[in-house]
This record gives sequence, structure tokens and C-alpha cells, in this order.
Amino acid sequence: MDIHALQQIVHKTRDARRQQTLSKFSPAERDQLIHKYHPDFRASAYRPIRFGPNEGDKTVVELATLLEGDSSIQDHTDLTAHYTCDVLVIGGGGAGCAAALHAHGAGAKTILATKLRLGDSNSVMAQGGMQISVAPEDSPVTHFIDTLKGGHMQNDHALLKVMVEDGPSIAKWLLELGVLFDRQADGNLHVKKGGGSSKPRLLTCSDYTGLEIMRVLKDEVINQKIQLLEFAAAIELLSGEAGNCTGAIFKDLDNQRHVVVAAKCVILATGGIGRLHIQGFPTSNHYGATGDGLCLSYRMGAKLDHIDTFQYHPSGAVYPEQLIGQLVTEGIRSEGGQLVNAKGERFVNELDTRDVVSSSIIRECEEGRGIRTMSGRVGVWLDTPLLDVEHGPGTVEKHFPAMMLQFERFGIDISKDPVLIYPTLHYQNGGVKIDTNSETNVKNLFVAGEASGGLHGRNRLMGNSLLDLMVYGKRSGLTAAGRVGSMKQGQLTLKHLQRFRADAKKHGNVSGVISPMILPAYTRKVS
Repeated sequence: MDIHALQQIVHKTRDARRQQTLSKFSPAERDQLIHKYHPDFRASAYRPIRFGPNEGDKTVVELATLLEGDSSIQDHTDLTAHYTCDVLVIGGGGAGCAAALHAHGAGAKTILATKLRLGDSNSVMAQGGMQISVAPEDSPVTHFIDTLKGGHMQNDHALLKVMVEDGPSIAKWLLELGVLFDRQADGNLHVKKGGGSSKPRLLTCSDYTGLEIMRVLKDEVINQKIQLLEFAAAIELLSGEAGNCTGAIFKDLDNQRHVVVAAKCVILATGGIGRLHIQGFPTSNHYGATGDGLCLSYRMGAKLDHIDTFQYHPSGAVYPEQLIGQLVTEGIRSEGGQLVNAKGERFVNELDTRDVVSSSIIRECEEGRGIRTMSGRVGVWLDTPLLDVEHGPGTVEKHFPAMMLQFERFGIDISKDPVLIYPTLHYQNGGVKIDTNSETNVKNLFVAGEASGGLHGRNRLMGNSLLDLMVYGKRSGLTAAGRVGSMKQGQLTLKHLQRFRADAKKHGNVSGVISPMILPAYTRKVS
């Protein structure tokens, strides 16, 4: 049976399904489901890290290999600085832009370096919205509790408290910069309810919230004339005599030369690891998401946190092939889109937490109730046309214009036909351990955004990533800028790298892997 014939099953069963009431999983059932089907619990995919600050901790094989990898920089490398600044921000997404803007605004001489182009990041692809407690019936306390539950009570309480309390001021800042959040008819901010949340608190810009935020932040970085280094991939950090961070070495991707930047403080905002395709999963991440910040920080001696847990977004596209892994926004489920197996049956509360929904989809597919494409991929239906049925013609087109356009390019009208989806590797729940000012245990080394760990616990609630970027981008930028006035530029050395190599040698590590990866290895090298 082809895809079009299978789509008709969704249409035929819709009326009966609309009356269906699903019972919620008990806590025990949730745990059993996740432990049986979620990729985080596939023991064969994990191994202990052999040495370094997290020696003995388990993470996925792909990441462990990179963390143990050697630097491409040699001990005799010329460390003469090409640029000198107060604050060096590495990463051109939401966290990097926010950090650079606040550091610059506080009077620090700031350089923003990014591996690709300014704004080419996961931030620009965020669709579902930003969670901030701005509604009268909501509060930061409720936001805190929802996030704690979603993270399986493993969140760093201090980081979480700061995020939810700083949220309203972040909304105000973005509005003042010119972000066009959706409004109600009376002019008040429109909020939606996200999966795992007890109150509506998602601020949205249709289904391109991250794109709108990054439009404004990019313009502001350029308008403020912050110095930019584009196509500059960070390949090593620099350390002073006391082990503090004093700058970084970049690889200029245009001409392959090394560029050395001396800085009093360094802020890493390098994003996640989706392009490592851990466990063979497709990913929603942008091309440069190869976990660079984790490798660089680890060699400096920074401790990592929650690096055994990753988020698989429930709705990554499975068909057509050109869109494999691309997000189908959670906002569709938030507005009533239902998940349906090959028999036309609902099988999960669509607004449960992402780990529960992803595990349920994987269960349906592994137990033979998935829909198989001509190329052999498998998924379940997301009934997008139901939104027009429930809320009136034109709802899908009005609320999800970017998604409509994305599928129209391949001849699919999602207001008329359901979308085939399967979990896609989406987010790095853990990362570098930070304090409430975004600083690591390495002096003057800050990490903001997805590269940091602890805030989200073992599962991130939708919409919290955009708030995380803005809150900790701001706090890292302001803290670094407030510190540099009384500091002298530290020495530029590779002593941390020498220590790392000695530790690796002691543990017999001869993997030959060079990290960071910089760009995903999609093609075989010709010998």
C-alpha cells in the first residue's frame, strides 16, 4: 500500500478518533516506557570516558571519542595574537549574539567569532516558541515546577530559578529591540500551551520564532558595530599560568590559516552535537552542530554535567526524503494535531513531555504499527489537517506558514494531508557545568546556551531553549564585561593541552581522532 492510500486511513478514522479520550500514563508506566524505548537507555550506545574531568562517566560513544580526541594544535604553534579584546564570544547563534550585545553594551571591547555565518545556528530554526511566564494566571514558580517535572527532577535548581525569574525582563528586552511576538486582538501578548506545561506561556512568532528573534539580534550586532570573525572555527583555547582561559585559536575556513585571539574572558556559545548523528539518528540541527564547545572546554579541565542524556524531538519529518529529520513544529500538536499509527489509532497524549511522546512513537514503530515509506523508513502520522477541521479552514496556513511552505516545495499540502514523522536528534540536554553567571570551573571561561549543562535536567521542555539562550547569554556577557576592567591580559600558553596529552598518554589513549570535528564527516576522504 502506498503513502497516499495510507493517508486515507487517517481521514476515514478521524471522526471516531476526535471523540477518543486517552488515559494518562502513571508515573510507573512513564518510567517503564522511557526505559524500554528511549534511546538514552540503549546500553550498547554508551561507554565510560577514559580520562579527564569526567573520567568514568558514561556518554554516547560518538561524544566520548571526541572528548578523548587530540588537538590539531602542536606545542610549537606560534601564539602571537592577531586580535586582542576584553571579551571573546565564540558562536553566532542566540546565546552568542545575546552575550556579545550585553558585553559590548557594558563597555567591553568585544569580538564575536563564528564557525559559519552570523546567525547560522540552531537558534534560527526554533519554531515552537519561547516559554516565559507573562500571563496573569502564570508565575515563575509554576514555570519552575513544570520544568523540574519535565527534567525528571534532575535540574540544577539554582540555574532554573534564575532562568524563570529573568524571563519577563528578557521578553521586555526583546520587545524593545523589535521582536514581533504574536498578539491577541486586544494587543496583549498571545501565549500558547506547550507539551509538559500546566499553563500557556509560549511566546511565538507564528512558526518561525527563532528566525524572528535572530533577525533582530543579527541586526543589532551589526548596528552596534561589534567586530565579527565569520568562517572562523575555534580549534583550541588558550590558558594562562594559573590555568585560567586567556583566548582561543581559530582556523580560518577561507584560507586554512590559524588566527589567534587574546581575550581576558571567553564565552563559548557553540551549540549542540546533533550533527554527530548519535546512534544513527537523523537530526534537526544546523550543519555546524558538532559539539565543539564540549571538546574545547574538556581539554581546559572544565567539568561536564548530564552528558548521558539527549533529546529526540518527537516530530522529525520522515517523508519526503529531502526533509528527513527536519522539525515539524510541536506547535501543531499544541493546537490539536493528533498522532496516529498505521491503524488510524491515537496512542499517546500529544502534549506529554518530549521523552514520553518520542518513546511512544518508537514503540509503535518497533511493534509493527508504524507506516513504512518506499525507501524503508518508518514513522507515524501527525494529523495536520485536523486543525482546519477543528478551528476552521485556513488555520494551518495562518498559524504555520513556514511549515506549509517547506512541504509545498515537494508537492505536499499539509492542510489536506497528514505528515509522516519519527523522532529526530534535537537537543543536548547536558553540557559544560556552569554557575548562575554562566562561568565554568575554569576561571574566565563561560559557557552559554545549549553547550552548557544542568539547567534542563534529563529532558528539556519545549520553549525553554530560547529562554536559556537569552538569560545565560546576557548573564555571561554582563559578568565578563564587569570583570575585565580590573584585569590584565593573561599569558597565552598551551599548558592545559600539555596536561591533557600527558593524561591521555597515561591512560593509553591512541585513538588518533582529532577534535573538535568542525564540520560533519559526510564524505569519505580520497586517499
